[in-house]
Amino acid sequence: MSITQDVQDLVNYPGNVKRVTIDVDSIVPTGAEGDEKMMLVASTTGYSDNVARTAIQDIYVLGAKIGWAKSSGLAGSAGKFALDASNYKLRISMDATVSGTSIIGDRGYYEVDLDYNIDTTSKSGEDIAADMQEKIRALAMETADTGFQLAYTNSSVSFTGGKFYISSGTIADSYIGDDRSSVKVADGETMGAATILGFDQQVTSENIAGTSISEAAITSDYTGGTTPLAISANTGVSSGDALYITDGVNGEYFTALAGTTDTSVVVATNGTNSFDGIVNGYTTASGSYVQVLKKQDPDVVPNNYFSDMDGVLRYMSKSIINQLDFSS
Repeated sequence: MSITQDVQDLVNYPGNVKRVTIDVDSIVPTGAEGDEKMMLVASTTGYSDNVARTAIQDIYVLGAKIGWAKSSGLAGSAGKFALDASNYKLRISMDATVSGTSIIGDRGYYEVDLDYNIDTTSKSGEDIAADMQEKIRALAMETADTGFQLAYTNSSVSFTGGKFYISSGTIADSYIGDDRSSVKVADGETMGAATILGFDQQVTSENIAGTSISEAAITSDYTGGTTPLAISANTGVSSGDALYITDGVNGEYFTALAGTTDTSVVVATNGTNSFDGIVNGYTTASGSYVQVLKKQDPDVVPNNYFSDMDGVLRYMSKSIINQLDFSS
């Protein structure tokens, strides 16, 4: 059953009603080997330009992944932040933008100037979030990034639990890759506010989704209190990495020391380091293996920006509404 919404711009064009429809559809997309897929669809018969009669593209949601970035929550004081004339700029990169105010690596960033109090008093996180959202939505893409305009136009910013959350305005099947939905924040080129707002230690859906955990079997029996530990190749382990070794019965955490290579891990020993990095012995016959530890388990995926279907449906509706021309 479809859901229809009659929407209006009550401030500028009251009485001019447009209709948005959200429905469930079944199609066979390219690349699906002829397999039929069920998906959500948001559509409208309205135009983004009533004079040119520019149609608004339907939104098809199959994966429902919305990229996000959040601040550390360690900045500010009692939910207020000291933006001032020397610290009020941020650069925002969404999805796969490649152009903008500046380019860092292969990403394009667009800069926003946040409002601050002339009397230098701190602003509340809620006020900053509302201002940030307005400034991000007002950004106009360079020609190279035309296809990513809606990521910014439909972006949302909130302040919850002492943290700023910025979401992309697009819904995608992935948090990573060329077709990703993602957000990343950089400090302003000058007069940056990233540290004041906690984005110097940001967490992003893209970084979490892109973190892979490497595992490798040991390639020869290991005796506790000795070094090195021989493992199979291609884990990328290096000096300073934290590792975990187990045979299914015993398990220990240890650190790779200087001299570690891809197949040979230098382990602390009592004679050299005054302690044994690995106490127990491990054998190839028992299936012993090591895991190079990162920020998460291999099966963990980023939390979606929305926790329920209601949020996803509202997001789809908002994306269509933000494009409608209500002038006639």
